[in-house]
Formats: sequence, C-alpha cells, structure tokens
Amino acid sequence: MKFKNEAFTDFAVPENAARLARALQDARRDFGQGYPAVINGRRHHTRKSIRSLNPSLSKEVVGTATDSNLSLADQALESATRAFQRWRGVPVEERAALLRRMAARLRTQKAELTAWIIYEVGKNWAEADADVAEAIDFLEYYAELAVRPPPALTPVAHEHNRYRYLPLGPVVVIPPWNFPLAILAGMSAAALVTGNTVVLKPSSQSPVIGARFFEAARACGVPEGVMNFLPGSGSAIGDYLVKDRRTRMVAFTGSLSVGLRINALAAQPQKGQRWIKRVIAELGGKNAIVVDESADIERAAAEVAASAFGYQGQKCSACSRVFVHKRIYEAFEDRILAQIRALRIGPSAVRENTMGPVISKAAQLGIQRHIALGEKHGRLLHGGRAILDRDGFYLEPTLIGRLPNSSPLWVEEIFGPVLAIAPVGSLEEGIRRANETAYGLTGAVYTRDPKRLQLAAETFFCGNLYLNRKCTGALVGGHPFGGFNLSGTDSKAGGPEYLLQFSQPQAISARRE
Repeated sequence: MKFKNEAFTDFAVPENAARLARALQDARRDFGQGYPAVINGRRHHTRKSIRSLNPSLSKEVVGTATDSNLSLADQALESATRAFQRWRGVPVEERAALLRRMAARLRTQKAELTAWIIYEVGKNWAEADADVAEAIDFLEYYAELAVRPPPALTPVAHEHNRYRYLPLGPVVVIPPWNFPLAILAGMSAAALVTGNTVVLKPSSQSPVIGARFFEAARACGVPEGVMNFLPGSGSAIGDYLVKDRRTRMVAFTGSLSVGLRINALAAQPQKGQRWIKRVIAELGGKNAIVVDESADIERAAAEVAASAFGYQGQKCSACSRVFVHKRIYEAFEDRILAQIRALRIGPSAVRENTMGPVISKAAQLGIQRHIALGEKHGRLLHGGRAILDRDGFYLEPTLIGRLPNSSPLWVEEIFGPVLAIAPVGSLEEGIRRANETAYGLTGAVYTRDPKRLQLAAETFFCGNLYLNRKCTGALVGGHPFGGFNLSGTDSKAGGPEYLLQFSQPQAISARRE
C-alpha cells in the first residue's frame, strides 16, 4: 500500500458542511461528561478532576477528566512495563495492521472528532479538519514505514549477518493542546508500531480529545496495558513519569521550559535504571518570513497572514516576524493590513469565523503583555486589544512595526496572533535577522530570483525552510517536521527516519561452517 495524504474536507460541498453542523450539535449534547484514567483496562477516578473549558465560550465545560495522582502514575508505568513483555513479541505486520484499523476508524469519525477539536481548543472548521487528517496520516504513514525491510549489510565472507530493530520499552507520551489529536496520535502510533508500550498523558487543556482517541484505539484492538490513559496535571505527575526508572523514553511536544526540564530530568539515571533514556522534545519557534523586492506581493502578504494568524498564531511553526525589502515595504504593509482586516473573529463553531479565541485566560494575558511591550517600543499598526465583550479568550490580530533591533519581540516566542514587521535593505539582511534567535523551526523566503532561492537554502538556518510558500501546514511524508537549536531535537515527525528513535538496532553475525 502506497501512502497518500488524507484529503481535507471541502466545506463548500453542502453535505460536508451539514455533516459537521450535525456533529457539532451532537457533541454539545455530550458536554460535561467525565473521562477517567484507564490503566490495564480498568477505569480510575480520583477526588480531583480537570475541567476542560470551551475557549470560545469560556463558561461552557466541554468535559471533565480524572486528575491522576502519583499512585495512578505508578500503576500506569507498571502496567506498561508488564505489557511490554507481550507486545514486543507481536509481529510488526500485526502492529502495522492495528494502526491502519485506527486510521480507518478515525476516518469514519472525522466529523465527530473535528467537532470536539473545535469546541475544546478553539480551532476553526478547516484547522480542526486538518488536525484529524494529519492524525490519520501519521497512523497510515508509520504503519507503512514499520514494515519496510532494514538496510542491507555489506557481505562478509563465511558469515551470515542480519540487522534488525528492537523496541525500547514503556514510552511516556506527552502531547500538546494545539494539535490535540494529530501530535498525540503520531507519537503514540510511532511507539506502538515499533513494539513499545505507552503511558499517554494528554494536555490538561485537551483531555477530552485524548480520551476519544484512546477509546478509538481500544476499539480497534490495542490490548489492555499496551496503552494506558493518564490525564492529569503535568506539575503533579510529569516529573514522576519522566524520572522513574521504568520509563525507557519520553516523547514530548510543548514549551521550551518544560522540554528542557524533561530533558534534564531524563538524563539523571535512577537507582536500578539500566539504560540512558531517549527523549524527543519538539519545542517552540520564533519563525520568520523574508520577502524581497522581486516577490509577488499579493501572494506573499496573503500567505504571511495565513502563517501568522492561522489558529490565532498558536502553532510552533507560526510566522511571528516578517522582513520586507524596503523598496516594497509600504506596498506590502498596505496589503497585509488588508488581509488582517478581512479576518472575522468569533466562536470557532461558526463556520464563517476565520479567527477564534486563544486557548485560555492565562494565554490571553501573557500575549497582551508582549503586545504592551511592543507598543511601548514600537508602533502598533493594527489590533492590540483583547475583545472583552465576548465570553471567550479573544484577541485582535496584531501587527507591530518600528521595533528596535534589540526588542525581545524579535527573539521571544509569543504563541499568539502577533506579527512584527520591519524593512530590510537586502535578502541577505533579512536572512541574517531571521537567524538572530535561539530557535530554528520554520522559515520562508519569497523571491522570483532563482539565485536568491539558492542563497536562502544555503544560509537560512531552520529545520523546515519553505521557498515561495507559507511556513505552516507541513504534510506527513512530504514535509518531515522538526527544528534546530532550542526548537528541539529535530526528530522530523512524519519523516522516513522518525521510527528509528523509538527502537534500537541490533546486528547479529553468525559464522557459516
């Protein structure tokens, strides 16, 4: 079977739009349900619970989840440890078939899952649909990768030599809220198909999506104990899961500060630990787009706006800086302002709204502090305000100019709908400015000059560089995704080498008599 990306849903087709509208109604009727921890097939509740709120209408409780404690974390690791002895021996073809069944199930539940993503994390229709499509892609792509034969070895006289990949053991999967299904599914699928067991700790902002993925996995035949669902506060159970000697690997996507802490804790061997823990840490970005004087201004402005304000700028790949050649700066500024003014802000469940809320009140306040700093040091060209007359965590799309080169807004991740803009004298200057950050995740260059495209490829330092296209929207299999420097371990999710990080190679040599 040859991998092919899952098609996005065309909501201009009336029956597709009607299907999602019905799914949104159905999901609302199920608001407020409780989702327990599930360990070795047993459901667990604690006295404390996590409330998942609808960021578009913040008084609505989408669902509640068990706030797991250290006792449950211990049970989950023990369950994964014991199940590993069975699961590691399951033929890889059977594990790959499981992933394909999971992908098929998610495909049949596409509208339902899209609806829950819209409500729980505030993605608009198209962004939520793409999240589900990417989850399907990860499942099918990793299923295909897993059954590919290992590389051929150089023949050695009088020997028979083999090369194979062995699973590691229990993997703690800690996904983010901004891609609550896609990244969760991708990291979990990679662990499962390579023969590892999973302790899945979903984000506290999106436990309902995590629970629904877990239910789908169990329905498709994931054995008890092979995947354990452990919602809870990262501050309460995160360190325990990372430090415990039974944990063999941690797969994390999230903030820089948490990722660095996980990396540091995992590096400290515990009593009885017999391995160096593996860590995948996909972290933040401070991504830039450079536009030279030969570029198609209309196209570049539209795609910069899409990169900066798609999902309210809450993507690690989002554009937060744009450097524009001074000859076209004024024309470009006019066009990007037109793009921003055309954005429609409101509840994500309303199809016509292109911008929804940010994830939480804390996020809203943190972004506003960055905006205030930008307004103090530069010029506010558009936006800057929280929209307080709506019951949700809304912010205006914000464009800031005339910032001094020393401003922290050029180097600090904001993770919200804020874009800084500056003129530059050349493409080279724009790329140099783009590289002036500790991050290195995505970047893009717009130019019609082939030599300048080559220059960009040679000098723009980031994990995913896009030429004459936006810096968001990586596709599994086509755009292996991961960043340099403090953007993480550059694990290249959705790429041909990703599964190698979840396994250990073994060479076996036998003398021929």
